[in-house]
Amino acid sequence: MKKKPATKKAKPSTPPTPDNSAAPVIDLVPSYLQLKKILVPVDFSEFSVKALRYAVRFAEQFGASLVLVHVVEPVHYPESVIIPPAMEQANQDRLKLARSALAEFAQKRVPASIASEAITRLGQPFSEITTASAELNVDLIVIATHGHTGLKHLLLGSTAERVVRLAPCPVLTVRAHEHEFA
Repeated sequence: MKKKPATKKAKPSTPPTPDNSAAPVIDLVPSYLQLKKILVPVDFSEFSVKALRYAVRFAEQFGASLVLVHVVEPVHYPESVIIPPAMEQANQDRLKLARSALAEFAQKRVPASIASEAITRLGQPFSEITTASAELNVDLIVIATHGHTGLKHLLLGSTAERVVRLAPCPVLTVRAHEHEFA
């Protein structure tokens, strides 16, 4: 019977720590994965706050910037294709309020050490999120799911599901009752 040759086991690199002891370093993420820009849709719910916490951790780990996007759905007459001037003004007013709310949200929730920008758009959320991700050349979208099932899911639809199907980049969905970062 022939013996198999012994193979060398790879040792983790051990850079010195401040007290000059060696601490093992394990490369968990392949070096070819580089995140530079992460998009986070925000609807001001606790669900989107949780998704932002995930995105902040990724941004810290990869040195990435964050793009917070809030989409205002337009007000219009269902039986009309033409938007009257009063409705257009209402849409612009809602957009202006959303801009200030998103800026305040970002200031409170995004650490100053992370580069970020806040963008508001008018339109259908799934469409505007996927369009923004393509235009801004983002590397990852981190989006919350609201966990609707059954009839509620059928009636309300799922923005996250549509974003997953249409996004030009990877999408991380964060569920309402899921693992929490420490």
